[in-house]
Amino acid sequence: MKRREYDEDDVRVRPGKGSRPRTRLRPAHEAAVPGFVVAVDRGRYTVLTGRGIHETGPSTVITAMKARELGRKGIVVGDEVALVGDTSGKPDSLARIVRREERRSMLRRSAEDYDEVERPVVANADQLVIVTALADPPPRPRMIDRLLVAAFDADIDPLLCLTKADLAAPDELISLYEPLGVEHITVRRGGDLSELRDHLTGRVSVLVGHSGVGKSTLVNALVPTAGRAVSHVNAVTGRGRHTSTSAVALELPDGGWIIDTPGVRSFGLGHVEIDNVLVAFPDFNEAAVDCPKGCTHLGDGCALDRFVAEGHGDPARLVSLRRLLSSRDGAPDDD
Repeated sequence: MKRREYDEDDVRVRPGKGSRPRTRLRPAHEAAVPGFVVAVDRGRYTVLTGRGIHETGPSTVITAMKARELGRKGIVVGDEVALVGDTSGKPDSLARIVRREERRSMLRRSAEDYDEVERPVVANADQLVIVTALADPPPRPRMIDRLLVAAFDADIDPLLCLTKADLAAPDELISLYEPLGVEHITVRRGGDLSELRDHLTGRVSVLVGHSGVGKSTLVNALVPTAGRAVSHVNAVTGRGRHTSTSAVALELPDGGWIIDTPGVRSFGLGHVEIDNVLVAFPDFNEAAVDCPKGCTHLGDGCALDRFVAEGHGDPARLVSLRRLLSSRDGAPDDD
């Protein structure tokens, strides 16, 4: 019997699972359309294209979803992104967000004070407007302190906006924050908002505050087409009811944007480093280099005490700084 000769056709090779080799390279999407996220709702993103955040002119509103290639990279209101797909803005059209540009700032919070995981709130804001009522509901300085710490940590300019000045005088609360050099304005129901508009024009400002402080009322007055729901304060609990359920960016008639956020009852600061707060106080930041390692700047042995005792710093300002630092320790937000 003749011995059979074998060749390569007799060898069976099991095919691979895919027809193309896997690669970590991703498309550059050089032709992607730039945009600015103005709203987020259950995995759908409303994006404005056609002009930059600080530009005026025609624009297109596009609905988009996040591309899988972005993985766990989060997208929030204020983010500048790049889109591909159907960017016409027509009804039922859907684009894809394929890139998130580098953020200039990020307002963050923790779920709880012991939680060091950062949770982004708003991106690329220039200014944090802390809205608090002087009465009905009463002001909560502890929450104001926490929001100031978040602003300093994010390198965002804070502005204290005191509402309902027709119900109570603002002098006592203003004196509490004067040593910190925080700008403030007061408004009353039906009053003139020109001073507030001056602070907002040409900037991206995020409004944060407790429910019931009049934040939505302010937004509706500043942007008449906003249509934000307004609630009343509960006479028993002294608290407002949440009316805004998600953050949304609204364009101001004279230029600039305001980002309205849901009312908050807590603002965790577990992610904030002490040094990030001190940077906002250059008069004390340099003196802090003489502090012992691990100094919290709250107890004995802190070099800031000697710095003030030698006449180099304002004692009232140091007291205010320490009040802000102590707000990180997890005490209740309500005073």
